Amino acid sequence: MHDTVHLQPSLFEEAADLRLGPLDGVQRLVLGDGAWLDVLPGWLRGADQLFEQLVATVPWRAEQREMYERTVDVPRLLASYPADAEPPHPVLGEARAALSRHYAAELGEPFRTLGLCYYRDGRDSVAWHGDRIGRGARENTMVAILSVGEPRVLALRPRSGGAAVVRRPLGHGDLVVMGGSCQRTWEHAVPKTARPVGPRISIQFRPRGVA
Repeated sequence: MHDTVHLQPSLFEEAADLRLGPLDGVQRLVLGDGAWLDVLPGWLRGADQLFEQLVATVPWRAEQREMYERTVDVPRLLASYPADAEPPHPVLGEARAALSRHYAAELGEPFRTLGLCYYRDGRDSVAWHGDRIGRGARENTMVAILSVGEPRVLALRPRSGGAAVVRRPLGHGDLVVMGGSCQRTWEHAVPKTARPVGPRISIQFRPRGVA
């Protein structure tokens, strides 16, 4: 059982209404092998407020899975919202619509589903993987991630090996979008850390059939 960890608010965020910024400030990092990463720090103003509301209102679930012939706890809490479900907060519906408009020409379809991961402290993590269940295994696609709460590192590495790992601390309203062949040719992870870190929620926006 994890101890309760309290969020340390951003020193740069005033008490404010939740508000999305423009997406024209996105910076693109070309990763190679047809993959890219778009980054926009602080896209959502008031992100710490959203974090507190999601912690309190989302029906978080703990999962277990079989690993090495034993059952282990998944080291994070999860929630999911299919395309026909109302998002857990109106600003997430606004974010999905804004992302769909901004990436319409490249993606060719809207973002539809929402997935949430709650990393309570440095012991919570997600191992190296790509979102290759469904269409992501064979098609170029996009996965957008909005982070609220305290920063945690999102790490990326090529599946073929041989290149340096890319590390991006994400929290307090930061946005990243993994695009092109990223889910097929690269892997990503949120590593465990022994450093004292606060809680973070990752909100993933995906097109239909990508998981």
